[in-house]
Amino acid sequence: MTVIDIHCHAAGIGAGGSGCFISPRLRRSWKYRFYLNSFGVTDAELEREGDALVLRRLSERLAASSRVQAAVVLALDGVVDGRGELDRERTELHIPNEFLAEGCRQYPNLFLGASVNPLRPDALERLDAAAAAGAVLVKWLPSIQGIDPAERRLIPFYRRLVALNLPLLTHTGLEESFTRADNALADPARLRLPLEKGVTVIAAHCASSGRSHGEANLGRILPLFARFPNLYADISTLTQLNRPGHLQRVLGHGEIHDRLLYGTDMPLPATGLTSPWFHLLRLGPAEARRLAAIRNPWDQDVALKLALGMPQEVLSRAAGVLKIDQRR
Repeated sequence: MTVIDIHCHAAGIGAGGSGCFISPRLRRSWKYRFYLNSFGVTDAELEREGDALVLRRLSERLAASSRVQAAVVLALDGVVDGRGELDRERTELHIPNEFLAEGCRQYPNLFLGASVNPLRPDALERLDAAAAAGAVLVKWLPSIQGIDPAERRLIPFYRRLVALNLPLLTHTGLEESFTRADNALADPARLRLPLEKGVTVIAAHCASSGRSHGEANLGRILPLFARFPNLYADISTLTQLNRPGHLQRVLGHGEIHDRLLYGTDMPLPATGLTSPWFHLLRLGPAEARRLAAIRNPWDQDVALKLALGMPQEVLSRAAGVLKIDQRR
């Protein structure tokens, strides 16, 4: 069984000609140091060795896992202005496809998760280039990138995704990792248009947080599962301290178990935010202690989610949805 983490992040400050960009506003935030430490790197190391060090450390830590064999590392396109060009004033984080594609070619356990803002005038050409570079999916963070998935002008983009057989992994629910977000754009009901156009959509975090139009986002996505067999969801972040009971709420809907995909939101599990001790009441002290003793963050994440009721089949489903064998 090949286990693939389909939701793993990268980072970079622009060192070594990576093209990565972090806004001054985000860099001044406490979150910047927190996230950088979770990757196991420092500013000084990145300046000396380049942003590619993040991918090397990620690959090495993943290679030490006995439960997870590979991860999809996610690029992040920026906000675009009225001319369709990168708007650096409104972009907090930019991780270019080209930077990740080069890194993923060096590390066999890393797959490219490309990101293309569909509002770019050359969005279709960028999609083609990402597919040619080996991308296994396209990642959106609508509430940060200013993308409305329900806009009909995106239909050509959706048709190209279908033609390239590239799934769309898109954030659903509250976004809390950046200094600002338009969470109305992460309403899962906005995914109806790409689903109708035949796109394989993966709802990141299964819309488990937040509300839209007075209704819980999880409740808004469930009817879409019933109607569209091309809808999936990942279970990344659902055991974090700030999401108590989220995994149990998602797993309480047995009708969607065969649509769930394994993801971690790495490097967040390496920060302690998903400690088994936060689930003490459900696990009991002996089980929490056993899980807390697992040092590798991927191994601990798998063991914790299984202990909390995740079906074993969730672990092996991503390879088929992403058609990994065909792409490699």
